[in-house]
Amino acid sequence: MSGSGERQDLDYDYIIVGSGFGGSVAALRLAEKGYRVLVIEKGRRLGAQDFPRTNWNLKRWFWLPALRFFGFFKLTWFRHVTVMSGVGVGGGSLVYANTLPVPKQEFFSAPSWAHLGNWEKELEGFYVLASKMLGTVTCPRLETGDKALRVLARQMGKEADFEPTRVAVFFGEPERTVPDPYFGGKGPERSGCTFCGGCMIGCRQNAKNTLDKNYLHLAEQQGAKIQPETEVTGVRPLGNKDGSGGYCVEWRASTSLFRTKSSSTCKGVVFSGGVLGTVPLLLKLKRSSLPNLSDMTGSRVRTNSESLIGVTALDKKAVFSDGVAISSILHTDAHSHLEPVRYPAGSGFWRLLGSPLVQGRTVAARLARLALDLLRHPVRNLKVYFVRDWAKRTQILLFMQTLDSTLRFSLGWFGMRTSTEQGSSPTAFIPEAGALAHRYAGLVNGKPMVLLTETLLGIPTTAHILGGCVMGRDRNEGVIDRDNRVFGYENMYVCDGSMISANPGVNPSLTITALAERAMSRIAPKEAENNSDGFVKEHYDPSTGSR
Repeated sequence: MSGSGERQDLDYDYIIVGSGFGGSVAALRLAEKGYRVLVIEKGRRLGAQDFPRTNWNLKRWFWLPALRFFGFFKLTWFRHVTVMSGVGVGGGSLVYANTLPVPKQEFFSAPSWAHLGNWEKELEGFYVLASKMLGTVTCPRLETGDKALRVLARQMGKEADFEPTRVAVFFGEPERTVPDPYFGGKGPERSGCTFCGGCMIGCRQNAKNTLDKNYLHLAEQQGAKIQPETEVTGVRPLGNKDGSGGYCVEWRASTSLFRTKSSSTCKGVVFSGGVLGTVPLLLKLKRSSLPNLSDMTGSRVRTNSESLIGVTALDKKAVFSDGVAISSILHTDAHSHLEPVRYPAGSGFWRLLGSPLVQGRTVAARLARLALDLLRHPVRNLKVYFVRDWAKRTQILLFMQTLDSTLRFSLGWFGMRTSTEQGSSPTAFIPEAGALAHRYAGLVNGKPMVLLTETLLGIPTTAHILGGCVMGRDRNEGVIDRDNRVFGYENMYVCDGSMISANPGVNPSLTITALAERAMSRIAPKEAENNSDGFVKEHYDPSTGSR
C-alpha cells in the first residue's frame, strides 16, 4: 500500500495480536519506522512481585480463566500432544527456560522450506541481532545436575559434546540493582541473578531477560501501545476483500467477569499469538471474514520430538534446584541432545502427576509394567512420592530430536482437534530418552519418573509447539510467503512459532526472534513507503540497519 493511498481515518497503522517473541519484535521495529502500533495481549502485565514463590501457588502460576486463575502458564491437552505455553505481556519469555541456541545445519536445509531460500546465510545476521537484543551470554556456572550430565558424557565418550548453554539472563552482582546494562540506559534497571532456579515460574529477581525488559520496553518508548487482558475475536477487511483498505480488529476482555467487546481499525495486522493463539483464530476467521486464507492453515504442526523425564534422587542431601533453568547441554548424536532442567526449591506441583518411567506400545502393557514396578520397588517408590522437597531433589531431563513428523490442527465441535499428517504420531516413549534417563539415574542414585498422562495415554508433552502457518511458494504450499506475508491478504503477517517450517530440534525462541527480525526488516519506514505495497525489496543488513 503506497503512502499516497494510505487512509488517514484508521486508528492504528498496525495491530499486533500477541506479545511473544515474534510480536515483540514487530512492535519495536514497526514503531521505530514511524508506524502507530497497538499490541493486544490476552494475558496480564506482570512484574517481579506478581510471580509466585513456588508453583504450588496455582492462582498466580496457571492461566485458567474459568477458575479465575490469571497466571502466565498454560497447559493444553490434545489427542496427540500436551502443550505447555506462556500467557502474558512477554508471552513465552515469561515461562521459558532462557536458552537461546542456534539450530544445527539440518534445520536450515530441511526439504520443507530449503527451496525458499538459503536460510542459514539469510538468517545469520538476524541471529546475531536477536541474540544481542535478548542479552544472550554463556551460563557461568555448572550445578549438581550439570556435573552429573558431564560424567554421563564422559562415560559415553562424548565429553567434547557437552557444553554450557547460552542463556538470556543478567549475571550481575546478585540482588544489586543497577542501571540498564544493555541499551545505553534506555532499558529498565536490572538486578543480578541469584541462581535460585525460579526462571520457569517467573523471575522474582529481575534478572531474566524477558521481552518486557527489551523489545516491548523499547517499543513503548517509541510510542507503541500495549493493551493487556484483551482477547482478539475477529479480524475483517474494510472495503476491499483483500484487506487493501485496512482491517477492523475486534476483541473482548479476557479477565473481566463482564466480557466487554470493542474494536479498532488498522492498515495491517501481525498475528503473533503462538500456535495455540494464531492457528485457532485463523481457522475460525477462514470460516467467516477471511475466506481466502490458505487451506494449509493448521497444517504441518510439529514438536521438537521431545521427552521430559524427572529423576528424583534418594540422597537426602542432593540439591538439583540451584542455578538457572537450564545451564548445560549434551549433544548425544547428530539429531538429539539432552538438557537438565530445574525448578526452584519448594516447587513440587509436578509430583502430583508423577509415575514411574515405563514403556510399552499399549495401555495394557504399560499398566502391567507400572504395577510390576510398584510391586517390585515399594519402598523406593514411596520415597520418591513422599520426598520432602521434590524440586530440590529432582533433576528433569529434556531430550529433543530434529527428526520430523507433523500433525494437523482443525476446528471440531468441541474446539481444536489434532490428527496425524506426516510420519508417525508424536510419542511419549523414545527409547534413547529412556535409556539415557536410566543411566543418569544410576549416577545420582535416583528413580526416573514421567507424567501419569504419558503412562496412561501415551501422549507426549511439549513446550515447543510449532507450525500451522508455515511458509510456501504459494497458497497451495503454505499460509505465508518467505517474508511472512499471508497469502490472499495485503499488509497481513504471521510472526510467531506457527511460522516455523521445519524442526529446529532445540528451543525455538531465538529462531522465532530472528525470523521476525527478518520479516520486519522488509517493511519500509512509514515516511518512505514508495513501493505499491510498502515493501522493501532491496538487501537489508541487520548488523548496521542499512540497505
